Amino acid sequence: MKQARLTMRTKIAITISIIVFFSVISGSLIIIHRMASLYEQELGKKVMAIGQSLAQSPIIREGLGKPEGWKIIQPFAERVRLATDVEYVVVFDMNKIRFSSPIEDRIGTRFVGGDEDPSLTEQSYVSRAHGVKGDSIRAFVPVMDEEGDKQLGVVVIGVLIPSFLQLVWDYRLDLTISLLLGSISGILGAVWVANRIKRQMLNMEPLDIAHLFKEREAVIESIAEGIIAIDSNERITVFNKQAMRIMAITEDVIGKPIREVIPDSRLPEILKEGNPQYHQLRRIHKTVILVNRIPIIVNGKILGAMSTFQDRTEIDQLAEELTGVKKFIDALRAQNHEYLNKLHTIAGLIQLQRYEEVMEKILSFNQEKEEETHFLTSRIKDYSISGLILGKISHAKEQGVELKVDPRTSLPVLPVNVKEADVLMIVGNLLENAIYATAHSSQTEKTITLFLEGNEDGIEIEVIDNGIGMNPDTQTKIFDYGFTTKGSHGQGIGLYLVKQFVDLLGGEIECESKVGEGTRFVVILPGPEWDMEGES
Repeated sequence: MKQARLTMRTKIAITISIIVFFSVISGSLIIIHRMASLYEQELGKKVMAIGQSLAQSPIIREGLGKPEGWKIIQPFAERVRLATDVEYVVVFDMNKIRFSSPIEDRIGTRFVGGDEDPSLTEQSYVSRAHGVKGDSIRAFVPVMDEEGDKQLGVVVIGVLIPSFLQLVWDYRLDLTISLLLGSISGILGAVWVANRIKRQMLNMEPLDIAHLFKEREAVIESIAEGIIAIDSNERITVFNKQAMRIMAITEDVIGKPIREVIPDSRLPEILKEGNPQYHQLRRIHKTVILVNRIPIIVNGKILGAMSTFQDRTEIDQLAEELTGVKKFIDALRAQNHEYLNKLHTIAGLIQLQRYEEVMEKILSFNQEKEEETHFLTSRIKDYSISGLILGKISHAKEQGVELKVDPRTSLPVLPVNVKEADVLMIVGNLLENAIYATAHSSQTEKTITLFLEGNEDGIEIEVIDNGIGMNPDTQTKIFDYGFTTKGSHGQGIGLYLVKQFVDLLGGEIECESKVGEGTRFVVILPGPEWDMEGES
């Protein structure tokens, strides 16, 4: 059977309770030991004072000078012993012969204590001795004659001192009360601390937190995006392998200030202001990345900031595949719809047996399509861009809009810094918005004109429509992320991306529009002379 583990709350409570218990015990014992030391010092002062008083007594001096002097010294010493509550009062002469003792049989015998010799040289002192009844403190005081020139003997005052265990027993009640109060307060405090720590750890056990941390690390490292996070002190807390690869960093940067690793980082700005930034294009060395930056907010407080980013080249590779397929599908669908209309027309003429008109229609349709295709492929060498424009022409016809390509259009080659995907995205979004605006206008003749001109030195793109147009307030918002006049969920990204790409390439975009008269967009993309410092 699997043994149940103690919870962290229980472990903390038990540990703190044990610590408090032993702290109270050790503290009490230390205090008692200190009290014993102080008590011993006080007893030493007491017996020394008594001894000094007796040494000055004429009775002691007179008795030490006579062979039978013990007869007057012994009663006097016993009265003093009983009055002062000491253990013994002993008086001996210079030959160590006792003249008084609490045990009368010892009177007349030699005093043997082992520490009495210094007292025979006119020295006063306190010593500690071990006797039959226990440890004692005794004071040795020399007795001098009245002139103070000759020593007559020594007065010894002794008092028993309690042992450490005896003091513990004497203070057992106080010790028990302190132990109980300390233990109760310690247990209550331990439970409170344990509960507080448990709440701060989201009621998780340390093992669960360790597993969660390992899972978090594995997830962060497995994500295809670069991830950087900082704490409230602008120090790096997360910097995954993908971020290190994109940033070309090989050393461990965890714990370092973000500005030390990335001097122009905008994460401190997010930390300070708390406003997220999405879909920002930035350049890192020679790599263009797409960045999202968000504050890390817990309980309404900003505790840090994080950045997620991807190599735009990798995104473009996927986008080219997806958008290429989508554009061809749109073109095929639009052309299929157009050809069905033409086939229906031809079928109707055949049913009416108007065969000459059938031939004219077939030749006319074929010539029109050949002219469009030949014009675009001869003026625009990139077949993806030509295909996109052909698809938009068919799509515009479906919407009742005529999309014209300016005869001056010429794009034999793209600048080396401008990718095919860039032009497809910009032209596609501008034409799509123009078709929508023109199709919903009240104009009798709904037209759009596209002009493309460029070479290795740059590209100019112009889209003019006679659609519904925009008022000045709308024009100030069209490049904001998520802003749309179409009223559809998921819209409002196209022109935002166009502006991002144009700014990234160091280009310009202009918009002129009037309500009811139409809109004109002009985009200029410069050649490879542009240069831009990267940020993250």
